[in-house]
Amino acid sequence: MLLRAGRPSVVARRRWALLRYVPNPKTTPFTFGYLVVLLGTSLLLEFADPALTDRLLQLSSTDAHNLWRRPLTSLLTSAIWLPGESWFGYAAIFAIAVAPLERRFGAGRTALVFFSGHVLATLGTELPVMALISARVLPHSAGQWLDIGVSYGFFTTAGALVFLLRGRARLVALAAVEAFIAVIWLSDDPASLGSVVTLLGHAFAAHFGLLVCGPRLRTSIRRPGPDSAG
Repeated sequence: MLLRAGRPSVVARRRWALLRYVPNPKTTPFTFGYLVVLLGTSLLLEFADPALTDRLLQLSSTDAHNLWRRPLTSLLTSAIWLPGESWFGYAAIFAIAVAPLERRFGAGRTALVFFSGHVLATLGTELPVMALISARVLPHSAGQWLDIGVSYGFFTTAGALVFLLRGRARLVALAAVEAFIAVIWLSDDPASLGSVVTLLGHAFAAHFGLLVCGPRLRTSIRRPGPDSAG
């Protein structure tokens, strides 16, 4: 009887422990707020006039031509859309790759890692395309494709998380990230310029998080201040 009486409390504790990992406005405000924004834009894409949503997506795209004409607008808005993607899938990805970093380092540092990866991976892949178009190595039409999404940001946070792991766990996580990048590339049109640029952007973002953001975050872990000695 005592065991039966205690069983519900054990189950309740386990459920509560699992709920702690779900993004929420108290412990992970950046992750939670970002998911709310993505939910809003996903609903907009679903129910708004297609002519309006197509125009918004074109304005937000960070393809070479659009980035040249409106760099700030495209960089700031390209990461708020999930065209053709499941919001629930990205909610799970954010819970795995973004929320853990925020719980450890706070909203500000997590946002900095996320958006620095998004911006640098975008510029690092699209600026060479611009240069090749200017040099007439690539045709003018090569820089006109829809380039939007949040993947560069979350791959950067995932790379930073991989660095913070130790031993075999780090190797397994790194292999999982690399495999995920390859799967995304192969599931699209691998030979197209857009797929190649996205592949390079994902690789850049993940390794930027691994080699730059992760080490910087580790050195920023709380150290004793001068007043705490003794």
